Order: sequence, then C-alpha cells, then structure tokens
Amino acid sequence: MKVNLYLNKRVAIIGAGLTLFRRRLLETPQEIAWEASSKALEEAGLELKDIDCVVIGSAPDAFDGVHLKGEYLSHGSGGIRKPVSRVFVGGATGVMTAIAGWYHVASGLCQKVLAVAEEKMSPARPHPQSVFKYIWDPILEKPLNPNLIWIFAMEMHRYMAKYGIKKEDIALVSVKNKRNALNNPYAQLGANITVDDVLNSEVLVWPVQLLDVSPVSDGGAAIVLASEDVARRYTDTPVWVEGVGWTLDNTEWPARDLSYARYVEFAARMAYKIAGIERPNKEIDVVEPYDPFDYKELHHLEALQLAKRGEAPTLLKEGVFDIDGDIPSSPSGGLLGVGNPIAAAGLMKVISIYWQLKGTAGKMQVKKPVHTGLAQAWGDLMQAGTVIVLRN
Repeated sequence: MKVNLYLNKRVAIIGAGLTLFRRRLLETPQEIAWEASSKALEEAGLELKDIDCVVIGSAPDAFDGVHLKGEYLSHGSGGIRKPVSRVFVGGATGVMTAIAGWYHVASGLCQKVLAVAEEKMSPARPHPQSVFKYIWDPILEKPLNPNLIWIFAMEMHRYMAKYGIKKEDIALVSVKNKRNALNNPYAQLGANITVDDVLNSEVLVWPVQLLDVSPVSDGGAAIVLASEDVARRYTDTPVWVEGVGWTLDNTEWPARDLSYARYVEFAARMAYKIAGIERPNKEIDVVEPYDPFDYKELHHLEALQLAKRGEAPTLLKEGVFDIDGDIPSSPSGGLLGVGNPIAAAGLMKVISIYWQLKGTAGKMQVKKPVHTGLAQAWGDLMQAGTVIVLRN
C-alpha cells in the first residue's frame, strides 16, 4: 500500500538536458547551467516563460570560486522573475535537486518546475580536494590533517576486511562503469580497461588507487517536472516520481560501522514506503547508485537492499549488475565513467533513469524491459543520503 501524503499531487519528469562532462570546460557556470536548462525545456516542449519555479542544486560555492552561488546561477538557470530556491547537501545534492523540484509540484506551489544542477570543479586550486580542508571537526579531526581520500580509504578497507572482499572484485565496478560510459555521448572517461589496469594504477591511499576514483569534472544537468494534467498535455510518455527519500546521519562518523551505508538504507526505506515497494531486489529494474569510488557502488547497492550485506561483489562477478543483467547498475557509466561534477553528477543519474524508463537511452539502453528505476546520491562524509524512485 502506498502512503497517503499531504503532498499528494502526482508529478512527472517530462524533459531532461545534459552538458558534456569534462575537465576545464571553457563555458562559465552560468553558461553550463543554461545549456542543460535549454535542452530540458526543448525536450519538454516548453519555453522559459512557461516555467513557474526554479530549483538550483550546487555543492560548495568554492568550486566555482563565487559567493552566493544560488544567486549567481539564477540567471543561467532561468530564474528570472520566478521563485528560486537552492539546495545543497554535498554529494547528495543532485538527487535532492530532483526531490526539491518534486516537492514544489506535489505541494501545489508550482505546476512546472525547472530543476538545474551545475558544478565547475576545475577552478579549485591546486585541486578540488583543497575545498574540503575546512569540513573537519576542529578538535577531534583537524589535528590529524585528514583529506577525503584517506577517510574513504579507511571505509573501503573496513568494508573489505569485514566481508572478506578482494580488491580485484571491487575493481570490476570501475571496469564495468568505464565500459558502459563508452556508450554515453556525454562521458568524460569511457574506456575498455581491465582489473589489472586498476590494480596497477597509482596508489593514492591504500587500498584506493587512481582508477578506483572518479575524475574531477565540470558539467550541468537539468530536468523539467510537471503536474499530472500538464504532463499529459505535453507528452505521451511521462516518467512519474513515485517515491523520494533522504536522511542525514550524525556527524560523528568515526563512531559508526564504516562497512555499511546506513544513511542510504534509511533514505531508501523512506522512498520504498512512499512508492509501495516491498521487495526492492525484485521490483527495481534498473539502478543508478552513486559511485565516486568503485567500492561505493557496491556499498550503496547493499544499503539500497538490492544485495545482502557483503554480497554485492559476488553478484557483480555473476553479471547481475551488467547492462544485460537482472538489475543493471550504472548503465550510464556512472561517475567513474561519465565524470563527477558533484551536484550535476547526481542529477545525471536521475536523468539516466528517466531516459531508461522512457526508452530513449540509445546505446545506453539496458537489454530488458524496464518499468521501475532508482537513482541515489551520497554526500558529506558518511552522512547524507538521497533516493528517488521513478516509474513509466
């Protein structure tokens, strides 16, 4: 049974747009946002004047080197003489942008919403890692001079140790996603690589190596969400938002079990309850989990209840998550293959599911009929989880 919500107006995605995901795009952040927005409007058959509200998603202002980034991006996102809001929950922002757009329509506030996510990470010097020097607890963590790579190396090592997972099993995620990205015209790093290529790549912080990690990227993504009556006027193939979920775990991550992403499980259970999904591994046809590191895709597939704890690597080896498998995972190529402009990357995953369910994914289209899909993103350290369930 579906949950009865006050937010009970049905919402559909009727258009989507992406830019290329690349390192050092020449376009400004505003131009990147508008390129994605204009493509989404074109597919929806709408003009900017038809849009009631605009939602902007972007990660820290420091990536683009500006203050008040929501205001800065508003013109490029079509936010002229319209209500504009900005969401920001770290890496979880892209899916939260879609969720916030859903809220605007489901509540009755707006009938047509343009939701835009943009990130231009390459201006961060000497590396986007430097932006994260200021997120640490000043008493417990800052004296250790941590960086994100070695924090996630700890998590990856704990995941491997608890479940007896081999490094070569995790490397198969990078092999799969980069291969899938060869079919994605927007992708930055599509490639045919092998497990040995991953294992022989530069060690960053063991067990994290260069080919375990998604690249620094610039890019934009946008979707148009509409109420049911509007959607049916503009398209014969709407893709419905059936469930949304989010959670923010406590900030004391060192006290938690790093082998399991409970922040994603809680968000997924919320989305499944709204969508009326009781057996995710039987009811989800295609999935786009968040994969800035290869182990995180496995981590997140388990938290999404699509595999038991510690069993995702086995299912991966058996081909369950391949593009022709039972539950295709990251058919877009994921962040590992397409790129990782943080907020735009999460919304890219929503768009990938939208295209799959609409049957317009081209060479990325999975091999079986699909009716229900899920996109998920993750932010902060091990804290923020966002999940959206779509149906055709």
